[in-house]
Amino acid sequence: MIYKRIITSLTAAIFMAAVFLCWKDPLTPYPFPELAYFPRTPAFANNPVTVEGAALGRFLFYDPILSSDSSLSCSGCHDQKSAFSDAPKDFSIGVHNGKTNRNAMPLFNLVWNRFFFLDGRVATLEDQISHPLTAKNEMNMEWDVLLKKLNASEFYSGRFNALYNKKIIDSTNVKNVIAQFLKTLISHESKFDRVQHLKSKFTNDELEGFRLMNNQTRGDCLHCHPTDGNGLLTTLAFSNNGLDPVYDVGGYTDKGRGSVTGNEKDNGKFMIPSLRNIALTGPYMHDGRFKTLEEVLEFYSTGVHVCANIDTKMSMAHQKGVKLSDQEKKQITAFLMTLTDSVFISKKEYSNPFRNN
Repeated sequence: MIYKRIITSLTAAIFMAAVFLCWKDPLTPYPFPELAYFPRTPAFANNPVTVEGAALGRFLFYDPILSSDSSLSCSGCHDQKSAFSDAPKDFSIGVHNGKTNRNAMPLFNLVWNRFFFLDGRVATLEDQISHPLTAKNEMNMEWDVLLKKLNASEFYSGRFNALYNKKIIDSTNVKNVIAQFLKTLISHESKFDRVQHLKSKFTNDELEGFRLMNNQTRGDCLHCHPTDGNGLLTTLAFSNNGLDPVYDVGGYTDKGRGSVTGNEKDNGKFMIPSLRNIALTGPYMHDGRFKTLEEVLEFYSTGVHVCANIDTKMSMAHQKGVKLSDQEKKQITAFLMTLTDSVFISKKEYSNPFRNN
């Protein structure tokens, strides 16, 4: 089986032995970077992030042992080189060719999220882990089957025992370490960030694109994607941006946030994504309908619908959009390209440990 071949990798075993033999009591708190224009990093009293816990979670993230047929790992739908998205797919493919019904979100800066999934149906990363793992069209795994596999593995049973001082691995342990790894995925080293630190300068087009995004009568992007003193480049709120001409609150095929809250006023709303690494994570919107950034900008320029529950911040919806010129779209695209974090997508500590050690 695939996972057996992976976990018997000699180089992986040597690496893990080095990590775990060096553990000290207490465990080592993970050194989150201090970022002046990001929110403060939460403390996570119920599941503090440690170097050792994140290291173990990284192995599980890349191990197809988590899927029912040992063919698919978390990384199978969240590729590091695509900012942990499933680009260029509109919908991910699970085991037995199961197809998901929403575009896979990229995974970075999750440590600051208040909700997870496009509809915000869970409030912690730990609770999020079970959803793709047990979904029939994704990893199709049952917890009792997975725990039998992990407890039978010398590779994992020894590491979990060293971490939690427990001979039996349980689902809470598994969710905690994967969540710890995900919380370490911090993207903060793009050209945009270097400009913030006065270590680089925008080109003329990039600077004009930045200005257009923050101009309420032109790009008008700032309400949902703030770039002034907000390193996340999203408000993390839920919004209906006028994608479809739906004039009855009950008429949405995918109700988004409304499917969670049961409130019709939330129908058609989805979590606002970060603009970081946006050039790497297409296609765009919850259903992947726009394949390119050019299509996205054309939508916001001429394709917005005044519809039920549209966000009041879509102030130009009455005229179908903000009516950008071709030159303005080019300049906004130039700015968006500065948000690509080439350090993040190549950082070894986030990469597949079975291949690189």
